[in-house]
Amino acid sequence: MHLVYADSKGQIYDHSDLLALGRNGEFLTDIYPQELIPLPEGATLVSLPGARALGVDPDTGKTIALPEEYSAVGALLPQGFTRLLLPAYAKKDESETWPLFGYTAVVWMEDGFYVAAEASDDPDKWNPLSAPDDKVESAVQKITTLYPENRIWQHLTKCALEYGCLTSRNTFLERWEGSLPVSMTCNAGCVGCISEQPDDSPFPSPQTRLDFKPTVDEMVQLMLHHLNTAGQDAIISFGQGCEGEPSTRGVDIAEAIRRVRAETDRGFININTNAGLTDMIKLITDAGLDLMRVSTISALDDHYNAYYRPRLYGVENVGRSLKYAADKGVYTSINYLIFPGVTDREEEIEAMVDFVNANNVKLIQMRNLNIDPEWYLQHIPKQRGELLGMKTMLDIFRQECPNTVIGSFTHVPPEQMRRNRA
Repeated sequence: MHLVYADSKGQIYDHSDLLALGRNGEFLTDIYPQELIPLPEGATLVSLPGARALGVDPDTGKTIALPEEYSAVGALLPQGFTRLLLPAYAKKDESETWPLFGYTAVVWMEDGFYVAAEASDDPDKWNPLSAPDDKVESAVQKITTLYPENRIWQHLTKCALEYGCLTSRNTFLERWEGSLPVSMTCNAGCVGCISEQPDDSPFPSPQTRLDFKPTVDEMVQLMLHHLNTAGQDAIISFGQGCEGEPSTRGVDIAEAIRRVRAETDRGFININTNAGLTDMIKLITDAGLDLMRVSTISALDDHYNAYYRPRLYGVENVGRSLKYAADKGVYTSINYLIFPGVTDREEEIEAMVDFVNANNVKLIQMRNLNIDPEWYLQHIPKQRGELLGMKTMLDIFRQECPNTVIGSFTHVPPEQMRRNRA
């Protein structure tokens, strides 16, 4: 397992004499064969700005830093793969922050690149290669011609063509899970928000947030089109990366759902939400919601609050929203933002297992947290219990949450739940 590094021109090499190291939170660690899989299709190798590559001398066991002209390398994984270790590196300037990506340890073995990761779901639908630019451009032209006055479709053209958002591309390609952004405002100030950051934030937003308030008519038009054209497992989702918190539009979302369900029972209606506005979640649920995915980073208040910076809600509100929706037959999941060396802390695992079981969560979607590691570790609570490792964490969830599926994407409900909702 040889060290991988890059030169000043971005050319990537493997080191013939040094072995690779990984990092779990603040700690350098050896990488074991059982933690590695071949570099997945759709993954990207990147040099880490301002970071020296670190390897280990197999003869002495000493950690060696390459000269400053060489950079550490990480992998950016496609969705459906859970990161197990960070790259090993030493920043030249601790104050420099990296772009909002999920950096993963990468090594070279005799037959190619490998990454410290585990496949957690079927990635085929979410492989970027499944939505080639030419097909998307043609689909965008067709749909915007069909609905020239609908501002949501117009907004999604930028998401699909410039940002490469797969959910928005699905909407134009009339397949699978489609996107429906509706909110300009949010009741949280997430550190890693990709659509809006304060002026003094170290992380510039990579996307532009929705800047208008869609009407219920516009919502209904898009919902009906997608549910009627995208097949029997079609999903239309409120709550996208290019907007705020969708439940701030709860009254209008509930009205849109009722109007759509008066015309068709096809497909599934989903909301991606922080679930802090419990009264709004109840309203949306009672209107006929099918699926709900709740974003979270922890079931511990101090950690949750440090990242989400919620306004007038907390983990308790999130739990009440999940429990209410689950009791009403909604297929509930959490979008779990995970980070090696934090999510696998003993206290984090215990709290999340209790949270999942108490609130009848059906699915945990493991999502790699996109953030600068140094910044994140400095701004969250310090470790209190043992560090168990990401593979052990996944095994514990599978064992201690027997009624919960471990995955990475929104799933349609099992047949029994579909019958119960009907």
